[in-house]
Amino acid sequence: DAPDPQDMRNMGGLRKKIPATFWTFLIGALALSGLAPLAGFFSKDEILVAAQEKSLGVFIVLIAAAFLTAFYMGRQVLLVFFGKPRSAAAEHAHENPALITIPLAVLALLSAFGGALNLPGVHTLEHWLEHTLEVAPAKFVLWIALLSLAVLALAYALAWLLYGRKPRATAKEADPLAARLGGLYRALEARWKVDELYAWLIVRPYERTAEFFSSIFDLKFINALGDGLGGLVQTLSAAASRLQNGFVRSYTLVFLVGVAAILAYLLLR
Repeated sequence: DAPDPQDMRNMGGLRKKIPATFWTFLIGALALSGLAPLAGFFSKDEILVAAQEKSLGVFIVLIAAAFLTAFYMGRQVLLVFFGKPRSAAAEHAHENPALITIPLAVLALLSAFGGALNLPGVHTLEHWLEHTLEVAPAKFVLWIALLSLAVLALAYALAWLLYGRKPRATAKEADPLAARLGGLYRALEARWKVDELYAWLIVRPYERTAEFFSSIFDLKFINALGDGLGGLVQTLSAAASRLQNGFVRSYTLVFLVGVAAILAYLLLR
């Protein structure tokens, strides 16, 4: 089978082939990772400050999540845009038309400068929304900001050590994390069997229920009920059709029977 062109393990080397997409993607990836002064940094920083004030456990979980997000984005950038193409689709890739690259550029600019709405001491967006949301502007805590940037730098450095220092030569080459994480990597690759669990709990019972209603309830009950009603109507219509057979003698007989019944009623009442 041909390799899936949407699988980033089959990409590589796209930095020179689609440069506009590369730069816009890189800005978005850095913003999502929370690099200052891009927009994602301020939103992440405010969340970390609020978590640190409420719960140390939640704060630690969010720091770990920030590390994993930055590591994944670094891994993605390195696998997709650096190294050599690992499939024919990547080898023959070409830049998107302006219809796509212009919106990407607009989104990249917003990712880059959107955080200026909430610069420390400015909080333009929060001041605009404070009468609706009734919340005070978030505080800027220097040590949390520095910690989040250090976590980001560590995640990107680890991503480069694993995927950038020695880029993958082929799509079939084992992932550098596979040997290091062992069973955890296989569990993550299998998505903790969430899809299989969902299929077992939701999809298969739904399919069995649908099969029951379609093959048993629908065919043996609904169709039988419809066929029975149709047969009953045919029987009643056949019986009623005998009353109108087109023969004058039959109508005369019915007329005489009716007259006799009326006379008997009048005489015997």
